[in-house]
Amino acid sequence: MHLSSEQIQACNEPMLRRHQQAFAQVSAYLQAEGLQPDDLIAQIQQLQIAIPSWALGTGGTRFGRFPIGGEPRNLEEKIEDVGLLHALNRASGAISLHIPWDIPENAGHIRSLATALGLKFDAVNSNTFQDQPDQPYSYKFGSLCHTDAAVRRQAIEHNIEVIRYGQALGSRCLSVWLADGSNFPGQRSFVQAFQHTLSSLQEIYAALPDDWTMLVEYKPYEPNFYATVIQDWGTAFLLCRKLGPSARVLVDLGHHLPNTNIEQIVATLMMEDMLGGFHFNDSKYGDDDLTVGSIKPYQLFLIFHELVSGFQARGRGVDSLAWMIDASHNTKDPLEDLLQSVEAIQLAFAQALIIDRKSLEEAQQQNDVAWCQELLQKAFRTDLRALIAEARLRAGGALSPLQAYRQLQVRQQLIAHRGKKAVATGL
Repeated sequence: MHLSSEQIQACNEPMLRRHQQAFAQVSAYLQAEGLQPDDLIAQIQQLQIAIPSWALGTGGTRFGRFPIGGEPRNLEEKIEDVGLLHALNRASGAISLHIPWDIPENAGHIRSLATALGLKFDAVNSNTFQDQPDQPYSYKFGSLCHTDAAVRRQAIEHNIEVIRYGQALGSRCLSVWLADGSNFPGQRSFVQAFQHTLSSLQEIYAALPDDWTMLVEYKPYEPNFYATVIQDWGTAFLLCRKLGPSARVLVDLGHHLPNTNIEQIVATLMMEDMLGGFHFNDSKYGDDDLTVGSIKPYQLFLIFHELVSGFQARGRGVDSLAWMIDASHNTKDPLEDLLQSVEAIQLAFAQALIIDRKSLEEAQQQNDVAWCQELLQKAFRTDLRALIAEARLRAGGALSPLQAYRQLQVRQQLIAHRGKKAVATGL
């Protein structure tokens, strides 16, 4: 299924006058603040959020999964679904594959299909947290950290294979997340597990093409609940420093203990030039994988505040990081959820762009705590939805992607074409 520019324009037409009024108001406000709306729009349009191939179907939990119907049955249909999202919001111009959930058997064909839809391939993700039917050794007790060298070799070769798939698709980034760890005290040596992991990652790193980046992801718990080998940003940072200049830390917003100051972690990694990318989601309790911005929108804004500060300090743009969503959808239509997540990311970015940083720096130097808060919350409370909509409109997208998605009955058409019982491959 494909959406034409004419279909999207037809959805925009009834909302156009009201949007123009709202955009005129926000433009006047921004100009009065000394900001140029066109400059902000250009920066917003540069931010492209990769859609993971595993998020296009209903996810579920260990208790159950409730398929919605019309889910993509193969990699080609997953790419088509990302194309639908990108046609609506013009901000989802990349796809992130998880191997072996989505193996591109014919890389040329897959790459051509993505190119035709205006998509590129972002990070490729390895999987050593599940056993596959044809693998000789199990990852039950770890992969890159395993006590058995044969298991470690299997995991290393899988990551190198993933790199080869990525090369064929035009990707330039490998993302590594490990479930390795232990559930009980004394189950394994912390030191040996770290050393095995480092040694294994060094072999994978040596196989990276010169223009590639390795992203090392951390997580404090799950599926191992006593200890994980890469449990926090400091451990990931240490591994990356030992690996070399092409290794960076990947921050998943759900991979933190409750009330962790993620924005401080981001600021530190930016300062040390060790931040490589993001997995965006939201949570109430842990790694809930909820819609971005649905629970803690202010935290998301504060993270982008640090990102924008870091970009400006280092003279870099948004394309210097890998931006991805990593979420699960057990009760929502996955495509609707992804549309909402992308818009929440864009909104937080836009709000961070309008912070009066000169005044904030002066207030910080004067220890004017109340005014520092006032400046941040002024930007956060500014309604920039019309600015985001204008960025989409100028790029050929929908003023309201979710409304257009429903008006065009995309899910119903997907069900009619793929079937009510169609379940996404992968997870």
